[in-house]
Amino acid sequence: MKTFVVATLIVLPASAVAEGDPKFEYGKSDDVNEVRDVEWDASAEGGVVFTTGNSKTTTVAAGFKASRKTGQNKLAIDGGLTYAKSSIRTLAMGVDPALPIRRDDIITTSTTTAETLFGKVRYDRFLTKHNSLFIAALASRDVPAGKAAVVGGQAGYSRQLFKSDVSEALAEIGYDFSHEDLVTGPAVDIHSARGLVGYKATLATGTTFDGSAEVLTNLNKEDLVTRDASLGEDTRVNLRAAVSAKLGRNLALQTSFEGKYDNRPAPLVLGGKPVMLIGESGALEASSFDTIMKVSLIYSFFQKPDNKK
Repeated sequence: MKTFVVATLIVLPASAVAEGDPKFEYGKSDDVNEVRDVEWDASAEGGVVFTTGNSKTTTVAAGFKASRKTGQNKLAIDGGLTYAKSSIRTLAMGVDPALPIRRDDIITTSTTTAETLFGKVRYDRFLTKHNSLFIAALASRDVPAGKAAVVGGQAGYSRQLFKSDVSEALAEIGYDFSHEDLVTGPAVDIHSARGLVGYKATLATGTTFDGSAEVLTNLNKEDLVTRDASLGEDTRVNLRAAVSAKLGRNLALQTSFEGKYDNRPAPLVLGGKPVMLIGESGALEASSFDTIMKVSLIYSFFQKPDNKK
């Protein structure tokens, strides 16, 4: 088997994670406190892994972040994608492997194991050193999880809990709205209460850790093709932890874990149709817990000179 790797990026999904990955990206007054003119910041990551020969696999992942800071205002944009496809050789249906077979009895089956997209635009208005208000617009896609498109928005309040020379923590509370167009079945509108806590620390010179936990719970009743959800029954939890180490002034290596739990996942889709089990009512649900683990190279643009504060 031949293997080709471009960039340093490995993605190992139990199933793809979608819908706005939780990241340490909420507003901080230090981001704009000393900004007198317009200041831009941006970074990008990406890579591809594919194999050929006896097995064929393709995995692509990419992401970007950009922000504009001025006065007491900050505008941030970030997005990313993960795509994975595998092709394996199998016997055609009805062929007995114990008997001699023809070449035509061997077929290649291709399966898309990950197809996720997400994007987010967020505006923060800082009220005091430790307090801010924010609004955000989000969009995502996660086909293996049964979601063809998800669009929505968020609004809320953010507060810095503490900050030292080597660590800081923040918390957010607010409202979240999501409109989900499912791969199969009627669309779903979800109004949710949202809470998030995040922590960031310097582990050593040039090495940082950041993590976050986000919880959303529905405020409206949902009529679903799997199981209906009363108030508070469609709870979702998003987790993220990452360690980054600088390799140069503009380049860093990051290892990260992301997990997403959905108490009312979308219907499981096989062959373009929801799975209906004999003797059970409603469609079978997709997996309620998805994960992504990856190692990636991150390049930062508009990096300040080392001698500039």
